[in-house]
Amino acid sequence: MELPEGLDWVRGSPAGRGWLATLPTWLAECTERWSLRLGPPFRYAYASLALPVDLPDGTAAVLKLQYPDEESQHEADALAHWDGVGAIRLLAHDPERRALLVERCRPGTPLHEIPLDRALDAVIDLLPRLWRPAGAPFTPLAEEAAGWIDRMPRNWERAGRPYERRLLDEALALLTGLASSQGEQVLVNQDLHAGNVLAADLEPWLAIDPKPLTGEREFSAVPMVRGRELGHSPAAVRHRLDRLSIELGLDRERVRGWTIGHTLAWSIADEVAFPHQIEVVRWLLDEG
Repeated sequence: MELPEGLDWVRGSPAGRGWLATLPTWLAECTERWSLRLGPPFRYAYASLALPVDLPDGTAAVLKLQYPDEESQHEADALAHWDGVGAIRLLAHDPERRALLVERCRPGTPLHEIPLDRALDAVIDLLPRLWRPAGAPFTPLAEEAAGWIDRMPRNWERAGRPYERRLLDEALALLTGLASSQGEQVLVNQDLHAGNVLAADLEPWLAIDPKPLTGEREFSAVPMVRGRELGHSPAAVRHRLDRLSIELGLDRERVRGWTIGHTLAWSIADEVAFPHQIEVVRWLLDEG
C-alpha cells in the first residue's frame, strides 16, 4: 500500500512501523465490514490513514484508521457527543482498529482559504456550538496540563535546549496557575486550527479531527490563536487573540496564557523543535 507523504514520519519508530504493518489487514476488514468503495488516500493526512469512501446507499464518507496516539484516543466519543452539530457526524466506529467512518465535507474547502476576518467570523460562530458540558471518558485539561508540566523540562533538555530557559519557566508557571483556576468545564479541542475546519453542505463550516479534552472555554481558542494558517506574525497572532477573546466573551489573559503554555508544550516532538511554535510563544510573552 502506498503511504501518503503526510504519514512518512510514522516509519521513524518501531511502534509506527508496527502500525503500518497492520494497516492493509485492517483496511480490508473495514472495507468488508462496512461494504465500502474506496478512493485514493488523502495526501495531507498526518495522524491517520484517511480515504474517501462511498457507502452502499451512495452516502459519501471518509474512512479513518488512526495512528494510536493519546491525543486522538477519544475522537469518536467527541464526534458522537457533538452529534453533527458544529463537527462532522460519526457514522460508525471500530474501537479495536481505531477506525472511524465519518461524513465527508463537501466542498471541503479549508477555513484558511478564505479571507482572514471572514475566517475569524466563522470561528466565532462555530466555537460556541462545540462548548457542550462533558465528563468521562474525556481527559480533564488540568490532568493533561500536569503531564505537559512534567514532560516539558525533559523534552527541552533532550532536544538540546532549543529555546531560552525563560520561555520554559514562564510557560510552566502559567500552566500551573491556569490549570487550578478554571471556569466551567466543556468539551474543548486541542487541535482546532484553520486546516481542521472545512466547508460543508449541511452547515457552513464543520470541525474535523478533534483531539478532545474537558476544560474551560478560554482553552478552546488556543489552536486558532497560534496556528500559522491564518497568518504568522506578531500582529496576526495578536489580532486573532483580540478578536476571539472580545467577540466570544473570553478572558484575554487566560487565552494568552493557555496559548503560551500549550504552544510550548507542543513545540517539541521526538527531540525535534518547531521554530514557528517557539516564535508564537516569544511574541505573546514579549507583549506582556
